[in-house]
Amino acid sequence: MHSNEYIQFFDGGIEPKLENLGGKGASLVTMTSAGMPVPPGFVVTTAQFDAFMEEAGITRDIHELLAGLDPEDMAQVDKVAAAIREDIRSRQVPQALRELTVTAYESLMARFEAPVPVAVRSSATAEDLPDASFAGQQDTYLWLDGVKAVTEHIRQCWASLFTSRAIIYRLKNNIPNEGLSMAVVVQKMVNARVSGVAITMDPTNGDRSKITIDSSYGVGEMVVSGQVTPDNIMLDKVTLAVVSEHLGDKHAELVPDAAAGRLVEREVDAERRGRRSLTDAELTAVAQMAKRAEKHYKCPQDIEWALDADLPDGENLLLLQSRPETVHSSKPVVPSSAVAGGYFSGLSPAPAASPAATTPPAGNAPSSATPSSAPGFSLGSITASLLKPSF
Repeated sequence: MHSNEYIQFFDGGIEPKLENLGGKGASLVTMTSAGMPVPPGFVVTTAQFDAFMEEAGITRDIHELLAGLDPEDMAQVDKVAAAIREDIRSRQVPQALRELTVTAYESLMARFEAPVPVAVRSSATAEDLPDASFAGQQDTYLWLDGVKAVTEHIRQCWASLFTSRAIIYRLKNNIPNEGLSMAVVVQKMVNARVSGVAITMDPTNGDRSKITIDSSYGVGEMVVSGQVTPDNIMLDKVTLAVVSEHLGDKHAELVPDAAAGRLVEREVDAERRGRRSLTDAELTAVAQMAKRAEKHYKCPQDIEWALDADLPDGENLLLLQSRPETVHSSKPVVPSSAVAGGYFSGLSPAPAASPAATTPPAGNAPSSATPSSAPGFSLGSITASLLKPSF
């Protein structure tokens, strides 16, 4: 199957456009085109969402429900958000559109010797922008098997454009609902042995001469949601020498259970908890990947990565996402001759707020868990796009 108006493969050769693919989808297509090691997949474009909404005939009703909504009235926002999402989930996807998605899924599965699980990830047109941070506001579902689960969770992602959190964020930041759309990424799931996040600066003060990496065992959801205290390592961006490191407790990991066909939480034994989850070579490789993403995008990046247990060393480091860092990047850079490479932002350190962790609920609904406080600085406090898997 070739890319078309409604389906765009990562390697389909079509120019990525934000209005068609959303922030996450456009980033994945861009990174694939740049030769970065991205797991294969495709994007259900905004054109399919728009056609679905037009067929359902509910766009005007949604605008009327959202008009004049007070973002401080949480009870009313929750009521309106729940009604909109239920309306979207209850509508049938037009048969022609569904067949396009089914064919794309079958084409993706044909690349492998046997069917593989996938992640289904929301990709809104207003996310991952330099002046907005939508991480975690829409749904992501992990380790889904079969076309029925995939198509159902695409519709769940569409509905998550109208979570209470997303609605409040748009209201408070004067982001209009008119023209807002949602693409959905369908991507081969990584069998992560170790995973985490990295940012090409020191997130506590904006020092661009550093790279900061959080890593832990298993699927990265437990890092970004704050359920585990990961290893936190800071490196010099030029030499890649370790500047500081804090070993996290890493008490648990999410790993696939082949018999159950889902991810399960497993306790990490004392020996693995007591050592760094990345070897020196792996740490260097993650840092080099982060630098490569920053060089490509020409601004500080906040990336998600994983080491795939099914791939050989040297080929197992995969890039799952790269988005602009939004906390410090909007501030002017003040060069400093005292720092090699001139990366230092000149910003004075400021304490970062770190809300208490919450335990994600069980069941199919992904969580919006906030990260926990931890020794050092956890990148989970600024990236939260890999949410609770759908079991």
